[in-house]
Amino acid sequence: MMEESIQCLTLGLLGLLPLIGVVFAPASLWCSYVARRKEYHLWNPAKPHRIIGLTCATIGALAWGIVDTIIIYHLVNRYTDG
Repeated sequence: MMEESIQCLTLGLLGLLPLIGVVFAPASLWCSYVARRKEYHLWNPAKPHRIIGLTCATIGALAWGIVDTIIIYHLVNRYTDG
């Protein structure tokens, strides 16, 4: 559980990177989900790490998902308009 929380933090911080953050953010969200399910039964001393990683992953996924969508939209429109 602690390892998943630390991994969630690491992947969440990588999720803030431009362009490639979209790949790491969902992985961080999944690690957070796995760690949270285990928290129902045991105490997790790395819970703040999981929460920070989850927050970073959410911000990264939303921000870079929107930016990547806009970039792809403009690239597709450039080639279809001729």
